[in-house]
Amino acid sequence: MPDLPPNRRFDLVLFGATGFTGELTAEYLAEHLPDGARWALAGRNRDRLDAVRTRLAAIAPAAAELELLIADTTDPESLRAVAESARVVITTVGPYLQHGAPLVAACAAAGTDYVDLAGESEFLDRMYIAHHATAVRTGARLVHACGFDSIPHDLGAFFTAKQLPDSAPAAVRGVVRSNAMISGGTLHSGLGQIARPRQIRRAAADRARLEPPTVGRRARVRAGTPRRDGVLGLWLLPLPTIDPQIVKRSAGARDEYGPDFTYSHYAGFRRLVMLAAAALGVATVAVAAQIPPLRRLIGACLPQGTGPSPARRARSWFSVDFIGEGGGRTVHTQVRGGDPGYGETAKMLAESAMCLAFDDNPKVSGQVTTAAAMGDNLVRRLTDAGMTFAVLDTDGAPVDGVRS
Repeated sequence: MPDLPPNRRFDLVLFGATGFTGELTAEYLAEHLPDGARWALAGRNRDRLDAVRTRLAAIAPAAAELELLIADTTDPESLRAVAESARVVITTVGPYLQHGAPLVAACAAAGTDYVDLAGESEFLDRMYIAHHATAVRTGARLVHACGFDSIPHDLGAFFTAKQLPDSAPAAVRGVVRSNAMISGGTLHSGLGQIARPRQIRRAAADRARLEPPTVGRRARVRAGTPRRDGVLGLWLLPLPTIDPQIVKRSAGARDEYGPDFTYSHYAGFRRLVMLAAAALGVATVAVAAQIPPLRRLIGACLPQGTGPSPARRARSWFSVDFIGEGGGRTVHTQVRGGDPGYGETAKMLAESAMCLAFDDNPKVSGQVTTAAAMGDNLVRRLTDAGMTFAVLDTDGAPVDGVRS
């Protein structure tokens, strides 16, 4: 059992269980928590929480006894009570830049492990500045980006690096593809980030001045350029997401990445015209997001808290291919799963929380990545839960005898 705060009422508390992704996460926990696990639902509306509990009881009868904790992001005392009651707190309440900071503060102060779905780089940087040192002191593990941002990319790069010699410089490129719809929450978080370029740069610079340099190894992100990948047969478009920064920080924290690690991150397209259309769409949204009326118009197309139907989610998939080169060796790996924005994100978030609560993980604290905090344990959990982590040959077939 990991070294977590003793004498807590709950192993896990889920904050935000009444939202779209929060309810999916609650359903996953109800179906997959081990016998005897103690957990609770938290949110600001008791009636809505009670409705979620009733739906969960139809899946797992024991859920009828779940405790309901009333808490609000505008009420620090209520968040302190939640944090002090739990060994691990899960939150789906975003956008995190707007709503997330008070709960991070409460968990850091209480020595409580924390997981979220944040893909907002400014939020992560500001939380590091404000709460990393406190979490190191109290022993809390603050693990952001525990959904599609950024687990497939972070753990996929970790899995790939382990297939290469750890004594030589290595370069890995990740290439993501998916047919899924984005959620209302993801759209609004993305619009919020695009509209704040100066604030994002300032937060990153403030963090860089505070964060100690990596000792004994070097980890870098290479921006890359649009091009065709000869190994994958795809056209590559560099992605300005948070994922490369997460991978970089994992590489700086663990020996498996070798002494000099470089990561680059792309979206992959079968045809050049698809790449051009995607690039034009991203550029158009980036310009429109700087103009408040246009930003609100785009956001109104997909309100927060909405998402695709179960049938649409069932048809959705994602894959992230990784090409790793180092020590005279080239490897091709792949992480693959179902609907990335909902079903798999709920799975990844819930498994991350259970991994922190119940597995024997590396002894770390502070703001840490999924690879640094959980590594092989979380890869194993997600594989057991149906996601694929595989080494492929040049024809795309799985290879036996891989290192995990």
